[in-house]
Amino acid sequence: MTALIFQPAKNAMQSGRARMKNWVLKFEPTARRSTDPLMGWTGSSDMSGQTSLTFKTREEAERFAKAHEISYEVIITTPRIRKSKSYADNFSADRRQSWTH
Repeated sequence: MTALIFQPAKNAMQSGRARMKNWVLKFEPTARRSTDPLMGWTGSSDMSGQTSLTFKTREEAERFAKAHEISYEVIITTPRIRKSKSYADNFSADRRQSWTH
């Protein structure tokens, strides 16, 4: 049973950045998904694929995985770089793009 340890991305439907600092330990599915022939629903006999655990730090998640003898892979995302913009930049003399209005 292998697990992934990562920080979840920001929800595209929300403007807030809550729960982005937490680390998630999520198990990779071990069984294939199958389709129900009558209804067409997708299912699996693997319940560990639905389990995810949340930790405050990456070290806590790694410590948990080592204590329970779970092989894991850490996925580190690059931090988001914010570019500060102002409304006055639209009218600056050294503007690189042409005015579109």
